[in-house]
Amino acid sequence: MSNAKTGPFKQELDLHRLTVDEAIPRLDEFLHTAFQSGYYRVWIVHGKGSGILRQEVQRYLAKHPLVRSYHPADSPHGGSGATQVELSD
Repeated sequence: MSNAKTGPFKQELDLHRLTVDEAIPRLDEFLHTAFQSGYYRVWIVHGKGSGILRQEVQRYLAKHPLVRSYHPADSPHGGSGATQVELSD
């Protein structure tokens, strides 16, 4: 799916180098756009680092109404440096 403003929608959001305060609004917008575009599986790349961004992303996902489930991504999608998200139908 395309959006004239941003081009083709990518099923992956890269949050590297962002603070939690910067990352969460982008994550929320990304989840809504993915859902509205008809995607049911997306990946959030947060990196490994200290783990704080991963922890806060997963905390946010746990309470987000569009998220059915989430878990660490498989190796081709970033392994422990990313989270795979299953969106509601």
